[in-house]
Amino acid sequence: MSLKARILVIDDDANTLVSLSRAFRLAGHEVIVCDDAARALDLAKEQRFDLILSDVVMPNKDGIALLEDLKTGGVSSPTVMMSGQATIEMAVRATRLGAIDFLEKPISTEKLLLTVDNALRLTRLEEENRDLKRRLGRHEIVWSSPAMREVMFQVEHVAAGETRVCVRGETGTGKELIARTLHDKSPRHSGPFISLNCAAIPAELMESELFGHEKGSFTGAAARHIGKFEQAHRGTLFLDEIGDMPLTMQAKLLRVLEEGEIERVGGAKPFPVDVRVVVATHRNLEEQVRQGTFREDLYHRIFVFPIALPPLRERHEDIPVLAAHFTLQLAEQNHWKPKKFSPEAIAALERYPWPGNVRELRNAVERILLLSPGEAVDESTVQRALPRSAASLAAGYLSDFDSGVGTLAQRVETFERETLLAELKRNHHHMTNTAKALGLERSHLYKKCQQLGIDLRAAREAK
Repeated sequence: MSLKARILVIDDDANTLVSLSRAFRLAGHEVIVCDDAARALDLAKEQRFDLILSDVVMPNKDGIALLEDLKTGGVSSPTVMMSGQATIEMAVRATRLGAIDFLEKPISTEKLLLTVDNALRLTRLEEENRDLKRRLGRHEIVWSSPAMREVMFQVEHVAAGETRVCVRGETGTGKELIARTLHDKSPRHSGPFISLNCAAIPAELMESELFGHEKGSFTGAAARHIGKFEQAHRGTLFLDEIGDMPLTMQAKLLRVLEEGEIERVGGAKPFPVDVRVVVATHRNLEEQVRQGTFREDLYHRIFVFPIALPPLRERHEDIPVLAAHFTLQLAEQNHWKPKKFSPEAIAALERYPWPGNVRELRNAVERILLLSPGEAVDESTVQRALPRSAASLAAGYLSDFDSGVGTLAQRVETFERETLLAELKRNHHHMTNTAKALGLERSHLYKKCQQLGIDLRAAREAK
């Protein structure tokens, strides 16, 4: 089936324009015709065309000169040249200037449409390739620190097998990126990568999400639902925040890991699944086992090969490369002009402890780029983009909670509390906006406030 496109046809011969436009329109394409190269250049700059088809020999400005102007003018539409006086030299020159094909007149309708279809398919393929690279770029792990070098060494070492991996680290450190990398580097890379955040699923829906359900198995089950295990068959299932899974579900998960079989809710019998399970948590599983909130037998099943992701505050060497990576990524996504961070701006970023880790850094970079007036990001812009208490630290001042008293953990906890309170106040205690500004999920913001002893009601009343 032919692709449909918007085509600009340029030729000084009226009969050629009529015959080409008729052929294209009969094939379902939209056609704009033009008999002047200068006017065609303006049209190509003003409008978007999927393809430009131009004659070579024309008065005033020939097609080769037009091709040069299209290239220097930033027009990216693929161009096909045609001529009744074609020479090898002319075709070579056109190709070097970026023409994707060169047709000799007279052109049969069949050959013309085939050439156009091939050109459009090539363009679509290039667009899909660029989109794939952009999507892969979002999952790219960027690092330069010795701590992350050790992490990536472990990933390379364990990825090739079927060993169960438990990725540990604070919220926002990139645990899912590590899991994706394990999948991409494994023999299962051509299979699906399916993820489930155990903290985000209500307990009563967890079994259906993991194992699926049959039609009519419970009220509201209007159709069969395929669960995450079945979706991940011959691939990888990533269970994020495994420490938040209810105890009843932990027992059922343990059975699946031991037997390699699942049974849909309401199903008649179990059936096998071939899935590599990778889990992650920000919690202390050993402490949960001691407290009885996490099964010891499940712990030993999933904790075969632990990978500990260090928080961003412990790997400052990664901040400059991450900031540069996010800058290019955001510039491409939003069609912004890329900017560079001054050494002073980078130093300010490095002084901030990043309680939200890499996720918070990415959000901060986006705010910084929006606030930055010039081509380079300076220190003052970084200070404006960070929470107030963080900006004080980034500016190099000692705050009330950095008095030189207490352990590192105590000082970081105090800083996190001050940062959360300042950000809550700045966002008028709107939890969703505060979570977004800090690069946290809303549920994790509530948990972090609980951990730090922040009374949200009292803080709201005191604002």
